[in-house]
Amino acid sequence: MALQSFCARVRPRRALLGRCLPSLTQATGRSLHLSRRTCKEWSIDELINCNEEWRQKMMESDPSFFDRTAKTQKPRYLWIGCSDSRVAPGTICGLPPGTLFVHRNIANLVNNVDTSAMSVIQYAVGILQVQHIVLCGHYDCGGISAAVRNDDHPSPLANWLRNIRDVYRMHREELSAIQDQDVRARRLVEINVIEQAINLYKTRIVQQRRIETYQKLEEYGFVQPKIHPCVYDPATGKLVRLDVEMQDYLDELKEIYNLYSVANLDDEDAAGWEGMGPSVVLP
Repeated sequence: MALQSFCARVRPRRALLGRCLPSLTQATGRSLHLSRRTCKEWSIDELINCNEEWRQKMMESDPSFFDRTAKTQKPRYLWIGCSDSRVAPGTICGLPPGTLFVHRNIANLVNNVDTSAMSVIQYAVGILQVQHIVLCGHYDCGGISAAVRNDDHPSPLANWLRNIRDVYRMHREELSAIQDQDVRARRLVEINVIEQAINLYKTRIVQQRRIETYQKLEEYGFVQPKIHPCVYDPATGKLVRLDVEMQDYLDELKEIYNLYSVANLDDEDAAGWEGMGPSVVLP
């Protein structure tokens, strides 16, 4: 209820930055667009001024907000998304600071050799104990488009994009049947989200936390963290959960990737636990 109340107060101010930018236009007498010249004129002072306006409005609407957030954080969600500047999770979801724990990289990849991503996941799931993980891609993703077009980039970007091309290779039959390159790229965005969600299920910390909460369902209410494959459309501003049944993918993988089997549990728990199986891995 507190979050809903906060959102009701915050939503009218979501365009705050948009209101700050016209002030710069008025001050300079120039149209504000992202040209090289404008970017040079747009100093860090403008961001600081926008921050101060936001801070004052926050204190007016909720005087104790900063006192609360200064003491601790207890986010319910881990958001893994793309670094694209149009997909700022707190903004597009209209959520206050402290709600989302965020990790972003090009094309929202969950790579087991990416120390940064793995550290974030371990901290969010093991320490903060988030209840949900949102794996969010977006249409018109530059990383996806580069992979589809076979664009050549120097390292380390080339190495990173190869992960997307590996996803393309795994689903080549479906994607190659799509003649329109833009439509193919949109579909690859969705497929990539699904594959990265699967990568989350493969991780030790996610499996460990899910079995812990499964064994204490009366305390937690549901197996955590739930994983939600989502896509954001910059053209409409709409965020949707993909209409996929993750179980269809995970059933084929559990014998390979399960780290916790019935052999690790007592008889009562073993009767209901199937690792990546249907008893626990639900959308």
